[in-house]
Amino acid sequence: MRERLEYEGFSAEAAEDEATATTLCGKIPFDVIISDTTFALPDTGAPVIALSSDPSIDTAVAAVRNGARDFLTKPVDMNRLLQSIHRAIDQPEASPATPAAAPPRRSRRARAAQAEQIIGRSPEIEHVRALIDKVAPCEARVLITGENGTGKELVARWLHAKSPRAGAPFVEVNCAAIPSELIESELFGHERGAFTSAVKQRKGKFEQADGGTLFMDEIGDMSLAAQAKVLRALQESRISRVGGDKEIEVDVRVIAATNKDLREEIRRGNFREDLYHRLAVIVVRVPALREHPEDIPTLVEHFIRTLADEYGKPPKAIDTEAVELLRGMPWTGNIRELRNVVERLLILSGDRITADDVKNYC
Repeated sequence: MRERLEYEGFSAEAAEDEATATTLCGKIPFDVIISDTTFALPDTGAPVIALSSDPSIDTAVAAVRNGARDFLTKPVDMNRLLQSIHRAIDQPEASPATPAAAPPRRSRRARAAQAEQIIGRSPEIEHVRALIDKVAPCEARVLITGENGTGKELVARWLHAKSPRAGAPFVEVNCAAIPSELIESELFGHERGAFTSAVKQRKGKFEQADGGTLFMDEIGDMSLAAQAKVLRALQESRISRVGGDKEIEVDVRVIAATNKDLREEIRRGNFREDLYHRLAVIVVRVPALREHPEDIPTLVEHFIRTLADEYGKPPKAIDTEAVELLRGMPWTGNIRELRNVVERLLILSGDRITADDVKNYC
């Protein structure tokens, strides 16, 4: 559950018992608390969503009387849980700990979302922003292309955030990170007993994303067998779990990303041409950092501020000569590499980041 919430952009903490939960609540200003009804948490003023294996009316009434904002039964339907969380954050209720006169508290998720902006004012980045604004409101499938580290996932998240599906799940799957023999189960789920380790029924990514957006990263690494299954799901808006014969309707907008030339992969026989045309209704190409080096100074300043905030320290100044050296580097790892270098400089430099620091540590 924690991993799924972090996929959705939330900052989440988990506690395995009441004592740990109480300690965390005393240290962190949570926006929402999700708790098993057997735990009696302190009144922090944060809305509580109660979970229970007992679906009886008496249990639900007791949970609400004890202050729960919502009551969900286990196993938890993640779509319902996400909707409940959004309601709790977007429609806070007054309580003794948070009086009505108090200004609304900006959520941790909102702070995280504000930190994940698309940085840069170059024509290349402005073009990407304009495409996002134009494409996000429609239902068209999008293929995002670009080298590793350019920010393809960030573009996908903004396409979701600016779409009518923004309040529904954004589910990500890295097609390159999942073994070919498991990708079908990961995408479509499985029934209990479908294979040796399938000890219970499991929903796949398509079902988890129902009503929202499914981001299929590194889709160029998917096996041909899995590609055929995905093509059918896109054509019919239906899926079948592994080991099951029931067809399940899904309402999902698919956004895919790849660092490969899919047309070349088609020529080599590694990618289905019919799937490519299903995915590439709109193509958004994210430029490599070397194509817009004028954005490097802005990116450096942004990373200095955000990383210093993460470390709980004041931002360091950086010399102009140091920035110019960074601007002239090749950046084969693109923005991800630049961020890592700025973090290294913040840790290893003195009171300010100098040109010598860049020469010594980059």
